[in-house]
Amino acid sequence: MQERSIAGIVALLLLLWACGSSSAQPSLPEGLPPATPPPASQPATQPSGPALPEGLGPPGDQPALPGGLPGGDQPSLPGGLPGGDQPALPGGLAASQPATRPATQPAKTFLQSVKDMGLTGFWETRGGVRTQHPAGQRQASLGETRFQLDWEKHFKGDWTAHVVADFLYDAVDEHHTVDLERGRGWLDLRQANVSFRPLKWLDVRAGRQILTWGTGDLLFINDLFPKDFVSFFLGRDEEYLKVPSDAIKLSAYSDLANLDVVYTPRFDPDRFISGRRLSFFNPLAGRVVGREQTLSSEIPARWFQNDEWAARLYKTIEGYELAAYGYWGYWKSPGGVNPFRGEAIFPRLNVYGGSARGPLLKGIGNVELGYYDSRNDRHGNNPFINNSQFRILGGYEQDLPQIATDLTVSMQYELDVTAHHSRLVRALPPGAPEPDELRHVLTWRVTKKLLNQNLTVGLFVFYSPSDGDAYFRPKVHYKIDDQWSVEVGGNVFVGRENYTLFGQFERDSNVYTALRYGF
Repeated sequence: MQERSIAGIVALLLLLWACGSSSAQPSLPEGLPPATPPPASQPATQPSGPALPEGLGPPGDQPALPGGLPGGDQPSLPGGLPGGDQPALPGGLAASQPATRPATQPAKTFLQSVKDMGLTGFWETRGGVRTQHPAGQRQASLGETRFQLDWEKHFKGDWTAHVVADFLYDAVDEHHTVDLERGRGWLDLRQANVSFRPLKWLDVRAGRQILTWGTGDLLFINDLFPKDFVSFFLGRDEEYLKVPSDAIKLSAYSDLANLDVVYTPRFDPDRFISGRRLSFFNPLAGRVVGREQTLSSEIPARWFQNDEWAARLYKTIEGYELAAYGYWGYWKSPGGVNPFRGEAIFPRLNVYGGSARGPLLKGIGNVELGYYDSRNDRHGNNPFINNSQFRILGGYEQDLPQIATDLTVSMQYELDVTAHHSRLVRALPPGAPEPDELRHVLTWRVTKKLLNQNLTVGLFVFYSPSDGDAYFRPKVHYKIDDQWSVEVGGNVFVGRENYTLFGQFERDSNVYTALRYGF
């Protein structure tokens, strides 16, 4: 954790240095003189910019009038202008000359100053409340304000530095100390990396970065990069489902195929559900628990020993994207439990898979499969460690203009097959729930845009017929203008049993609203 704190401080120093190095005073608007007059030994020069209107410039700099009239024979100016015949004021009052306005630089807003320093980002406030009485949780689910700064700088020699930092305060959270690994506290460092190209066919990116691949829509088979399911279920923006990795990524390109290799020197787990913000089913307690009984975990955390490797070999052939994947590391969310300590553990895991995506009928289809090799329980005899699994996913997406304009519908089907299921059942402790050998998951996404595409209405549904549970994500997003937008949505869980994936969160169902200003 000390190393992560140092990494966060270094990244902040880099961000502050970028701000400082870019904060030189911007040039004055064209036509205004410099703030400091030229030295006496240097002749005064005419400031650059457009000429002043005729009659308002210095006497010696007037342009010739039409018809060849000399500048000294100019017609008198309209009454009220300097140099013109002033109209008599009532009561014999003398006409006064208008006050001369000093040439001062217009004041800039804070956000304009941020833009001038090469920074983009947004400010957002987001609040949520649970619709049922939660188990061991507060009624409020979210109460945060967030300010994101995004800085990217390109240097000579194909070097690029990129830093994205979120500064936030959540009134619902009781702990505000920064923990970059678990995404807690007033700072969430999303990215802090450098990219360069040592060879024409090789790109390198090193540092904190967000990684993703695969073909699933909110279903992940070969994407073994960390996720934040707490943010996802609480109603934060969907981009916060992806968690940054501290890694090195190599991307090699050739006519034969392209290859991505990612090395993470220390294991980056999911920001998994522990009971702090969402209640969950604890198999050791045999019930749903919350903050009164949070889940402790034993996370592999030794540098260069508890490391991870991931690779993707991919190529596009006649419009179809084909890929093969490999992963060598650990279960990203707890994949077992230590029954003696009562701690969640992360057993070793290898994953091998492939995918294809391309045109199908009038839309786009995709298929993805993977084999999860649970290295610490390959024979399925240990009931406290996840068995190996086969996973397969198929999906289809299509626009439906014949029904309505800007209407898109997609659906997916995932099947998870538990290997050595009979051995697992025989080894289960008495009273433990028996997992299904085959787990089915169906998803639907419906998106409709209205009001010149400024209003987006969407619904995403997860449904598992084998578990008998479901998860609904309705959302309405309205773009007020180029900067302001508002959003209203919800996370609704239902299930027959309290130990299934979505059924355990039924009492954590919530609704939320958000207001964002982007710049």
